[in-house]
Amino acid sequence: MDRTILHCDMNAFFASVEELYDPRLRSGPMAVCGDPAGRHGIILAKNEQAKACGIVTAETVWQALKKCPSLMLVRPHHDRYRRYSAMVSEIYKRFTDLIEPFSIDESWLDVTGSIALFGDGRTIADEIRKIVREEIGLTLSAGVSFNKVFAKMGSDYKKPDATTVITRGNFRELLWPLPAARLFFVGRSTADRLEQIGIATIGQLAAADKTLLVAMFGKHGALIHDYANGLDDSPVSSGGDGAQARSVGNGITFRRDLTGTAELRRACIALSDTVAGRLRKYRLKCGGVKVDIKDPYFKTISRQKQLARPCNTAAEISRAAMEIIGAAWDPSSPVRMLTVTAISLADENEEEQLTISAIGDDSPEKAERIERALDSIRNKYGSGSIKFGGMLDDDLGIAPGGYNDEEDIIIQDEGGTE
Repeated sequence: MDRTILHCDMNAFFASVEELYDPRLRSGPMAVCGDPAGRHGIILAKNEQAKACGIVTAETVWQALKKCPSLMLVRPHHDRYRRYSAMVSEIYKRFTDLIEPFSIDESWLDVTGSIALFGDGRTIADEIRKIVREEIGLTLSAGVSFNKVFAKMGSDYKKPDATTVITRGNFRELLWPLPAARLFFVGRSTADRLEQIGIATIGQLAAADKTLLVAMFGKHGALIHDYANGLDDSPVSSGGDGAQARSVGNGITFRRDLTGTAELRRACIALSDTVAGRLRKYRLKCGGVKVDIKDPYFKTISRQKQLARPCNTAAEISRAAMEIIGAAWDPSSPVRMLTVTAISLADENEEEQLTISAIGDDSPEKAERIERALDSIRNKYGSGSIKFGGMLDDDLGIAPGGYNDEEDIIIQDEGGTE
């Protein structure tokens, strides 16, 4: 028997929450954004009026204001968003305990076992939308399907405040004519490479030679071919099943462009410090590191590497990040934004075999003990109580050991090597 999976996606979540706190914001185009003065001027969310003006998420504030000079700008309030996200999750729990958050405003729900009580998938999705609208004052779009991938695509299919049902009988009609980039897990660079070989739509991807896709993209090629054909049996993993983040990262847009190896190293150490602290907090280690670099012209590259052994220390993560940068980036070229992400995560208690060379005064174990001691001090006296010496006269806008409001993240990684 097919499962019944819902994907619920809050509509313009940040902007909608801000409108609840200040109804005057509903009077015209409005967007939630970072701080333009600190060069964090990126649109994080927008209301429907702003969307009608052509405002898009992730564009810069100056670009948005050029399109809509009357655009109202609001700084983000993440504490509010977490509070409302928890309220919505409590509503989901009325219908199932199989809930997998994908981000602060998106979740999958497996309601297969709830159909006898509440009706079919569409009925449950519509009821959830109704309750969220009436009790909280927010709206969401829902996708209903027999797997997680198509449920996610269903919630994107029609917005706002809508339910889309994608079945084995209609997915070819609904999804195959769409651009390949609309398929979940197909990123921009993958879509560009697919187009180079004549694959422009999801249907063409589904009909493509799977062997060719594997030759081009490795395992990712087989994965997206399966997804295009409706082949996905991944479970909805509730928190009680031990679900964990697929990656943990920290990124920041700097107050000024970085140039030179020394400045890049300073930034890597500070960002890696936060990433490593979060890994230890979640009792995780990473098997790889990914670095995203954005230049002043908003061109971005993403590179990653696997580690010889899992780690959760800033020293090892920053060392790997600098190796990636050294191989992929000219240090004389300016850097606007840098993100360091820990990938290939595993529980820190998973058994690993240590080599003799790994034991000694300079061992990773000693580094981890030292950094855990720093965690204890920061937990007691605040995240800014200990800083690296190189950051005392920081003019880059980095908060080592702390949290950057706009871009401190736990990522559910979509695209692998995009």
